[in-house]
Amino acid sequence: MDEYENGVSRRKVLAAGGAAAGVAGLALAGCGSSDTGAASAGASASASATSGSGQCVLMSSVTEGPYYLDDALVRKDITDGKDGVPLTVRLTVQDTTGSCAAVAGAAVEIWHCDAWGYYSGYTTANPGGQAPAESEDTSGANDKTYLRGYQIAGDDGVVEFTTIYPGWYTPRVTHIHVKVHTGGKKDDGTYEGGKVNYTGQLFFEDSYGEAVYKLSPYAQHVGTPTALDDDMVYGGGGAADGLMTVTGDTAKGYLGTLTLGIDPDAENTGAGDGGGGGGGTPPSGGPGDTPPSGGPGSAS
Repeated sequence: MDEYENGVSRRKVLAAGGAAAGVAGLALAGCGSSDTGAASAGASASASATSGSGQCVLMSSVTEGPYYLDDALVRKDITDGKDGVPLTVRLTVQDTTGSCAAVAGAAVEIWHCDAWGYYSGYTTANPGGQAPAESEDTSGANDKTYLRGYQIAGDDGVVEFTTIYPGWYTPRVTHIHVKVHTGGKKDDGTYEGGKVNYTGQLFFEDSYGEAVYKLSPYAQHVGTPTALDDDMVYGGGGAADGLMTVTGDTAKGYLGTLTLGIDPDAENTGAGDGGGGGGGTPPSGGPGDTPPSGGPGSAS
């Protein structure tokens, strides 16, 4: 389940002052009353977050990771019965090439692991630490659909998902994967055609996981989650690197929000096309693979 690249954290490389090859830099694209110059050379990404000043801040694309599956369903509720602390993810898509107008019709796709660190379609892959042999319900159709889905933005560019707070797996910090598509259409319950304009990941401050992981069913996964500062994909740039604004608590659930800007003419799938953070390959135990020897917690 390793998404490291040469065993070195992208964030640590940046902290050391290195401009590692393949790591997209940050820049500012003015969408307010003033423009600000580039924060780092070599930016190749095509998505952004909006800062409090009203500017569109270009953020680097990162790997889609080894757990992506095609043909996710278009739906708001992606839980498929999975237990966990409720989480609403609300994302706003904007066009950063002009006035940062809302991108009506953009299809936003997210996917993440369950409370024990398992992804649908990869339920025999080792999440690290000590976890039950497989997550709660991996039988039937939902073994390849839970915690995956699309929403299509309305005129305001907003999409909203109902899900659960993600669990953790070694060696990654808690995160949610995201892609923004344009130019396609809903077809037979999924989204077809068009292009991927942005591939990224959404992150949380550590304090939220520290509260959530004391609760059932999360507490059945025993081990030490990776801290945000130690993650190899999160670049340390706050909202510009996918850090969501989160409100709420474990009793009532959480709301995570972020604004993503895209260039509708750009394309970035995150699958070997310049996305940073290390790609990795699908682990043994994925769809069509033979399950790995040893249960969760063994070497992989």
